[in-house]
Amino acid sequence: MYFRLLLSFVALAAAAQDAPLKEAQSFVKQHCAGCHQGTKPAGGFAVAALDGENARGWNRALNRVRDGDMPPVGVKAPTVAAREKFVNTVESSLRVVACADGIQPRPAPIRRLNRHEYAATMRDLLNIHIDAGHALPADGAGGEGFDNAAETLFLSPLHAEKYLAAAKQAIEYGLKDAKSRARFITAEPTDKLKPEDAAHHVIVHFLPRAFRRPATPDEVARYMGIFLRQKGSFDSRIAYTLQGVLLSPHFLFRFEEPTATARPVPDYALASRLSYFLWGSMPDDELFSLASRGKLSDPAVVREQTIRMLKDAKSRDFAENFVEQWLGTRELGRDIKPDPKLFPAFYDAEIQSGIRYEPILFFQELLTENLSLMNLLDADFTFLTNKLQKHYGITLEEKLRQQPKRVTLPPGTHRGGLLGMSAVLAVSSLSNRTSPVLRGKWILDAILGTPSPPPPPNVPELPEHKGATPTTLRARLELHRQNPTCASCHNRLDPLGFALENYDVLGLWRTTDNGLAIDSAGELPDGARFDGPEELKQTLIARKDLFIRNLTTKLLGFALGRGLNREDSCAVDQIVADLRRNGFKGHTLVHGIVESVPFRQQPAAPVTAPVKKTSQLREKP
Repeated sequence: MYFRLLLSFVALAAAAQDAPLKEAQSFVKQHCAGCHQGTKPAGGFAVAALDGENARGWNRALNRVRDGDMPPVGVKAPTVAAREKFVNTVESSLRVVACADGIQPRPAPIRRLNRHEYAATMRDLLNIHIDAGHALPADGAGGEGFDNAAETLFLSPLHAEKYLAAAKQAIEYGLKDAKSRARFITAEPTDKLKPEDAAHHVIVHFLPRAFRRPATPDEVARYMGIFLRQKGSFDSRIAYTLQGVLLSPHFLFRFEEPTATARPVPDYALASRLSYFLWGSMPDDELFSLASRGKLSDPAVVREQTIRMLKDAKSRDFAENFVEQWLGTRELGRDIKPDPKLFPAFYDAEIQSGIRYEPILFFQELLTENLSLMNLLDADFTFLTNKLQKHYGITLEEKLRQQPKRVTLPPGTHRGGLLGMSAVLAVSSLSNRTSPVLRGKWILDAILGTPSPPPPPNVPELPEHKGATPTTLRARLELHRQNPTCASCHNRLDPLGFALENYDVLGLWRTTDNGLAIDSAGELPDGARFDGPEELKQTLIARKDLFIRNLTTKLLGFALGRGLNREDSCAVDQIVADLRRNGFKGHTLVHGIVESVPFRQQPAAPVTAPVKKTSQLREKP
């Protein structure tokens, strides 16, 4: 792999000649050579090795510079513009190398069902309407920032204990509820049907749904053995047996059998990939039926199923899990809570629910109805409840109720798109006041995918206003930016946040701060100027390629349940190109991901040398 990368990089360097790569080398020599040269370079990394052939070294330098780890504290840092240029140059060069042989699939990682997937799977498997995963430990974010990423879904002793209790509770609940029982107890003992025959019928039908693939005869026999070894009533024996199924790795984990040759993902595995992407749960009967008949190998059938699944009510779970983690709004009401004395409206249950679900329902509408994804930046509609409408101060002819409804926004409401939604504005604020810095950071991270490096250590907090003379938050930030160490990043962050200063912590429109008129004008380092949220939206729309690429990257990482590598960016490039040709439509994005090589293809398993017997390793006499 790396030999191919080296050869490609040599060719790339030769083609580039003096241009970008030479500039990148100059950057490294200027900002890194002080520590990384000589016979004992710091960290064993020598800038002299960064020529056109060292792809591994370039990747290491790229990561350290992009993450703000280098240059270290005390060494003169490059400007933000210079740092971004270096990162973009090296990243684009490495991407060209990675894509030289076309888009290549990666092995699907083994991963545990996260807490939400577990609860949804138990719901659909047993037809129960309780949260079976409520007592499970929370899952951390990994990969592209989502809690369904394999990197963080390990199994701890605490999980084993909780799974045992959850399986017992779920089965017992399902057995007592008539509708639930009918879903998985497919046979009952009668005068003509022995208990063991009824149990065999239940197990034969239950195992394929629980394991999300056909069960083998050995697996059926194993669980029949568990049933036969138990004493007591049929219900107690079958309950114990099915609890064992729910503790099996084949239920708790998602993994796919390795293959000797590269091939399309088999039908049953593809059914699970689709269902856990678009529903966060197991395949339904229709997907299982199509998989059993080999129909999911037909691209047209997969397209039909994708649309069906998007229009199903279960896609709400997908929209909720993706949007709240992508935008950071899941933390609203948890770690992020507006001051109840200053913003009591947030603690009205209907307003809080309306705030939380507005971006979720909005995103779901774009995908379900195949609308332009550019609506995320600016739109003429949103989803409101009666109280959220009044909270925003919007006048509508129709009377809204407690349930959110899509409404057309009248002119002059200062809404439309994510930037005018309370959920976004609240999670990018402090509890007691707005924060242009946090809002600017949120835009760079969530919208443009160009995060700023972390702040240097020992940066003082922005002082709160004191004294008789009123000052605006902007005025205090201007003083903060006089520090050259702070200015380089704040010149990117603050202007974006200033444009949103007319919104308070909960997104209510205001024209003054501390009794003084708000100045919402901003200018970015590249010279782009704007004043207020409407002009900021147009500035972001002008950078739609960055936005669409970031959204595609996030959704592909969510769909695959892992972090993306540079070769995955080749698939992102292809999807973005399709989006550009098709008006950035929601269906194009989802189809692009479902039909992409990383989602639809399995690589050949690596060949490992057989282990020699001990006798073969002995020296000959």
